Amino acid sequence: MKNRLSILVFIDGVAVGAALFISFLIRFEFFLPKEFYDIYLNWVPWFIFIQLVVFYFSGLYARIYKYTSLFDLYAILVSVIISCGLSIISVFLLMGSNGYPRSVLLLYFILNGIVTIGIRLSVRVYYSHYHEESILKNPLERKKLLLVGAGKTGSKIAQEILTTPNSSYSIAGFVDDNPEKVGALLHGLKILCRVNDIPNISILYDEVLITAPSISGEKMRRLVNVCKKVGKRYKTVPGFNELIGQDITLAAVRDVSFEDLLGRDEINLDMNSIQNMLQGKRILITGAGGSIGSELVRQCLNFNPAEIICIDQSEEKIFTLEQSTEKFQSLTIIKIVLATINDQKELNKVFYENRPQIVFHAAAYKHVPIQELHPWTAVKTNVGGTFNLMNLSEKYLVEKFVLVSTDKAVNPVNVMGATKRVAEKLIQSFNSESKTQYMAVRFGNVLGSSGSAIPTFQNQINSGGPITITHPEMTRYFMSIQEATQLIIQCGALGRDGEIFLLKMGKPIKIVQMAKDLIRLSGFEPDVDIPIVYTGLRPGEKLYEELKLFNETKVNTVHEKILVLTDKNPLIKWVDLKKIIFKLLSAAKNLESDKIQITLKQLLPTYQPRSFSPIIGEDHQESYQIRGEA
Repeated sequence: MKNRLSILVFIDGVAVGAALFISFLIRFEFFLPKEFYDIYLNWVPWFIFIQLVVFYFSGLYARIYKYTSLFDLYAILVSVIISCGLSIISVFLLMGSNGYPRSVLLLYFILNGIVTIGIRLSVRVYYSHYHEESILKNPLERKKLLLVGAGKTGSKIAQEILTTPNSSYSIAGFVDDNPEKVGALLHGLKILCRVNDIPNISILYDEVLITAPSISGEKMRRLVNVCKKVGKRYKTVPGFNELIGQDITLAAVRDVSFEDLLGRDEINLDMNSIQNMLQGKRILITGAGGSIGSELVRQCLNFNPAEIICIDQSEEKIFTLEQSTEKFQSLTIIKIVLATINDQKELNKVFYENRPQIVFHAAAYKHVPIQELHPWTAVKTNVGGTFNLMNLSEKYLVEKFVLVSTDKAVNPVNVMGATKRVAEKLIQSFNSESKTQYMAVRFGNVLGSSGSAIPTFQNQINSGGPITITHPEMTRYFMSIQEATQLIIQCGALGRDGEIFLLKMGKPIKIVQMAKDLIRLSGFEPDVDIPIVYTGLRPGEKLYEELKLFNETKVNTVHEKILVLTDKNPLIKWVDLKKIIFKLLSAAKNLESDKIQITLKQLLPTYQPRSFSPIIGEDHQESYQIRGEA
């Protein structure tokens, strides 16, 4: 460090002397009279001393110049201005304004700035282009990338490649659909053409890297088709939903997934409201080993809570979560708890020992056909577990309770959806009786969650097919795990009074189209390499999912992707609802399947058990035969 400082001080001293001497030479047309040479000798020690002192105290000598950036250049320029200003002031104080050509001082200021910045930039250029670390021993090992997207992300990725010593990549050029950019240069690299013209490019490249995080699903499909046409591998940078709290780097680059084909609009979170809700708080997450729960753990860590209590009944999942949390660099205490929400004594011990302030309730049984065959398990967990958590949240003064619900709760035709609708009613009715703020978040299928369509289809593709789909007209709403969990947390910050929030999920997607997209992403052709087989609807399945009941109205919130549902019907009184819940839980305890469905039907008139015809549509008003209900 001392040796490096000495070298920089020496070079800067020589640079000041040279800049001042050249200024005199230029002023006198390279013939310097003796009397002005004497003036130069009088000035130069003071100029060197002033500049070195200013540079030292402004921190310039603490900077690492082989990574010089625009921020460094700004700091250098400010320091040069200050040192030149002080030098000029000292000349006026010592010699007044006569006896020397004042243009020398202006020339010195210009030359000093150029020389000082030039020295720093030359260090950067040397280390990035000529130092032994920056030169590949075998240049043929570099993969040539064609970057799609000449925006901020493309610029950042290109800069990382160009400035990383011994990088494994080089850049063949850019592609961008903005016609004004085509032909221009970015970091000295040409923007070659638009996306559709990629097959006509004569330049050699090995791989396509899509550097457009907010690209639409339609454009992503077009890009994938073009890449297949030219026979090149293709990768992408993650979407904004995946990168919250992280930077876009080459390390984050991954293969194109089905989520990318849906489009990746940026989610603008109200960081201040979420920070106020979570920072320094004790958070309890149920179902923490599952897809939604584990992602909630990761997302909450971005807001520096004091402690996260992770509950799950699966030993395998809780072990996996414990292993993954050990990699997190965080001051937050992460406590792993193996417990079931169905056992109130176990839960009471967790609440007593940890005193959570925020509860995210993601634990649930969710596989429709399985719950149709075992309806008592759905009731015990989805209804009884929620009931237990609500009571303990009230007892231990939890501030906020967020229930993760589902679109299957709307006009349910299966036990799973009916029990989640009952859970929504529980938190709404109990909210008026409790100091805790209860709310629910309703959304559709989560891409990549355990047991969902994508992992199932991918396993079938890997096995050579066929892909099995229940019906060619089946559609579902989909969200990515990152998007869903971020919006769940945002709803928690927005919620105040028993709201049911609805996440905007775009248009419903045909399952058969999803299957075809996955087959193509895997490098095959549907019905040629991988057959698609239709097996018929399973027990409790709908062709189409709905988002709201007939009597519910969508109301916009301050967040563009979150709606709140207002119900025209009055809420069921807590004392009346509790009687029906006890009756339902008693039927579940005795494994009485028929009684469970009859009780659910009594509580939810729009629920259609297996013996009833399925409901498709939103034209069924929910009414109740319970005292106090309209």
